[in-house]
Amino acid sequence: MSTAELLKGAAELFPDEVVTSAHVRHLDLPQGAGRFALITLDNGLDHTKPTTLGPQSLANLDRAIDQVEAEAARGEIVGVGVTGKPFIFAVGADLKGVEVIRRREDALAIGKGGHDIFRRLSSLAVPTFAYYNGAAMGGGVEVGLHCSYRTVSRAIPAFSLPEVFLGLVPGWGGCTLLPNLIGADRAVSVIIENSLNQNKQLKGEQVFELGIADAIFDGADFLEQSLIWTASVLRGELEVDRPDVDRGEAWDQAVARGRGIADSKVHGAAPAAYRALDIIAAARNGDLRQGFDAEDRALADLIMGDELRSGIYAFNLVQKRAKRPAGAPDRKLARPVTKVGVVGAGLMASQLALLFARRLEVPVVLTDIDRERVDKGVGYVHGEIDKLLLKGRVNQDKANRLKALVTGSLDKAEAFADADFVIEAVFEEMGVKQQVFAEVEAVVPEHAVLATNTSSLSVTEMASKLRHPERVVGFHFFNPVAVLPLLEIVRAEQTDDASLATAFAVAKSLKKTAVLVKDAPAFVVNRILTRFLGEVLRSIDEGTPVEVADRALAPLGLPMSPIVLLELVGPAVAHHVAGTLNAAFPDRFGVSENLGRVVEAGKRNLYVYDSGKPELDPEVAALFETGDTVLTEEQVRERALNAIAEEIRLMLDEGVVAEAQDIDLCLITGAGWPFHLGGITPYLDREGVSERVTGKRFLEPGVASVPR
Repeated sequence: MSTAELLKGAAELFPDEVVTSAHVRHLDLPQGAGRFALITLDNGLDHTKPTTLGPQSLANLDRAIDQVEAEAARGEIVGVGVTGKPFIFAVGADLKGVEVIRRREDALAIGKGGHDIFRRLSSLAVPTFAYYNGAAMGGGVEVGLHCSYRTVSRAIPAFSLPEVFLGLVPGWGGCTLLPNLIGADRAVSVIIENSLNQNKQLKGEQVFELGIADAIFDGADFLEQSLIWTASVLRGELEVDRPDVDRGEAWDQAVARGRGIADSKVHGAAPAAYRALDIIAAARNGDLRQGFDAEDRALADLIMGDELRSGIYAFNLVQKRAKRPAGAPDRKLARPVTKVGVVGAGLMASQLALLFARRLEVPVVLTDIDRERVDKGVGYVHGEIDKLLLKGRVNQDKANRLKALVTGSLDKAEAFADADFVIEAVFEEMGVKQQVFAEVEAVVPEHAVLATNTSSLSVTEMASKLRHPERVVGFHFFNPVAVLPLLEIVRAEQTDDASLATAFAVAKSLKKTAVLVKDAPAFVVNRILTRFLGEVLRSIDEGTPVEVADRALAPLGLPMSPIVLLELVGPAVAHHVAGTLNAAFPDRFGVSENLGRVVEAGKRNLYVYDSGKPELDPEVAALFETGDTVLTEEQVRERALNAIAEEIRLMLDEGVVAEAQDIDLCLITGAGWPFHLGGITPYLDREGVSERVTGKRFLEPGVASVPR
């Protein structure tokens, strides 16, 4: 079947494709180097909208290559370049149609179609050049890898091969060409390590330093300088020197390193990284045809797997649903925030102060019970700003302005008299928080929003003794504040629309993923994590060895094991939240007496790492009192998954969030649960847990799964 026929069939699966054109224009290169053909990829949308490559877009590129191929054969041009519209090169395959593919042959056609077209660039009778002028990802990067030479803009903000992150492999040449260009170890960093590190992006300088691009130029005159450089190459005045690729033991070591990274991130639970590494391993012999065929097969297999569907589902949650929070009030109701108050000056409060100052760029004042605490909090913020300065994240002028915005005071009346938004981050005890809010309400303006960073307490009860409870909202951040995107915004029983709208507007300015949640014990993330941790701890209390219980959830590929998560949260915090939920739902949430003993003994960690691997601290082991019921990993896992499914169904029935999608969005952005799970509900559906425990799926068939 011809490439045109492959693409025509595939196009029927992409009815909503935003078609990218491939315009060919001709120009005379500088220095009399000759006539040159430049192909520009452009989807006709404004410069903020990414250019993607679906079947019709690939067909357009194919026709453009037909034209320049004929011109090259006739000797009318000396070279061909490919570039993108301003600020965007191309961000890869259009994944919208992938979600509905039902046949493996259709999946295979997508891989073969891209390969057949891109490969033509390397087969032209004249040299080819890729000019990475803006964001380039996935297939966009791979277009350039098929060219003879590449330049990159120093201003590029994002460059990556993110396929493994989504559950695919770089399947249009990336797995085969990149290691043969820059070596296996660097390729593993780009394809595996960066992808599994929350889809880390490269900047222009890094692209050049890695050897992906042969030259780098400033963004302002990037294309002009690239063409001058091209002329020098074509005239033979400049020779591109690329270091030899080590195809010996270093190649095997690189692949082994990649497998170690994949094991540490997904624990064998997701196939994409391992398929990519298999192709990289085989690419050492330099047989491109063999490599491309392997990429085609891997793409077809993975497109027909549920991991990719879950990955696309998760991507859509983060990129689309997160930008339009379900249930959020009309943004026009939001009031301006020109000053922020923070009650407390501990670590969490100080992190909040830094975030508000950086994102809102308004005065932020911290208060606490004594000058030492206040000074320490302000000092922390100023110290973090100095670190940003040293890293080049801000310049000296910006650092000075940010520091000037953050101050401390012992006088709430003086500090908050003109504050529009005040958030408390004090001890997690209802009486303390009620007292704080009473003090704040007495001194703030009538329009000011009062926010609480509580992780588990009732916001409604917290506001119940105020004269104006309608302006109180939950504003629950996740630690570390600068890293985790989620912000659970809690609507209490009397919260009004204006206060809620202001909270959402602030969240947007903070660049956080805001999810509206009902005022229910522990809200979303902490409720689910506490339920599943509770089941793991219960199995340990009953007699299951700690190491067995801790390995039980490994097949899910979670970012960390239950005990490591417990250590990150902190035993004292986890024990406190468990107590709150036990008081609300005693039939489902237990309180581990062993964990209580750990907290009482002041132990912050359960593991020691003296041997290089985690082992139960002997001092902790001495505190444990256990039964004689020993479960297997499978039994612990089944118990934990059953509990999670039951809790999610109850939360949805209670209206804690609007839909199951919000549960998944919370776990992805607030707890770091992997894209290949799609959060949790796709996994529970796929494994049959949802129907076994609750009688029905959380998502409709075909949502985050292969249509049947």
